[in-house]
Amino acid sequence: MPADNAPAAGNLDDDDYPAYTMGRAADVLGTTPAFLRAIGEAELIAPLRSEGGHRRYSRRQLRIAARARELVDQGTPIEAACRIISLEEQLDDALRRNRDMRRRLGEHVADI
Repeated sequence: MPADNAPAAGNLDDDDYPAYTMGRAADVLGTTPAFLRAIGEAELIAPLRSEGGHRRYSRRQLRIAARARELVDQGTPIEAACRIISLEEQLDDALRRNRDMRRRLGEHVADI
């Protein structure tokens, strides 16, 4: 959990704040803690640990886990689902960087 001592209420809008326990995350996703452990072991998500060693999940991690569950529910093996999601994230990042470079190039050409 974050090292700062900011009140938890100040983190409610933070997608990366580890607000969900494993049990609550599993309930929200309609899955089991074993599923969350499996996608953690596949390194799709890396939950933070509380001082007591309990896994804590952020909303961003829950969205990723929900996508994994969607693929698994469609019959995709969990390892393949994790790889698909990883590749989807890489593609999104590459497309975002490409758009940024094109925008900067356009600004640069307009300045000439």
